[in-house]
Amino acid sequence: MAIRRMDNVLIVVEDLDAVVAFFVELGMELEGSGPLDWPGAERVIGLHDVRQDVAMLRVPDGPGRVELARFHRPRAIAPEPRDAPANTLGLRRVMFAVDDIEDVVTRLRARGGELVGEIVQYENVYRLCYVRGPEGIVVGLAEELGRPGR
Repeated sequence: MAIRRMDNVLIVVEDLDAVVAFFVELGMELEGSGPLDWPGAERVIGLHDVRQDVAMLRVPDGPGRVELARFHRPRAIAPEPRDAPANTLGLRRVMFAVDDIEDVVTRLRARGGELVGEIVQYENVYRLCYVRGPEGIVVGLAEELGRPGR
């Protein structure tokens, strides 16, 4: 018995439209969005009297997906501190491989993104950075530079 794939990562948000726009600017494609009207969802997540909107985004030509949820009822609980540093326990970031890290950072800044540290080169393999977007969501960006023998 083995895992077949990682299907998606769920991020609970307050401003669904702003976060969708941020991920679309990153290059993800919106598969769909709207209210979640499946009564079984309450049994899966262990909450009662749930009303939520969801959006599913996918990586173009790839298997990765991000699911966003906006809870109307019960209200979402905010973590503390809101903009947690990288050494805080729990899920800290979602990493994406990109073609041009400078271009992506520029486009994400137009959607409220802020560089967490700086763009740094790891040997001759990657250029890497973290960008904090709407609601404190951190995305990691990795631009592959090349490998020896290629």
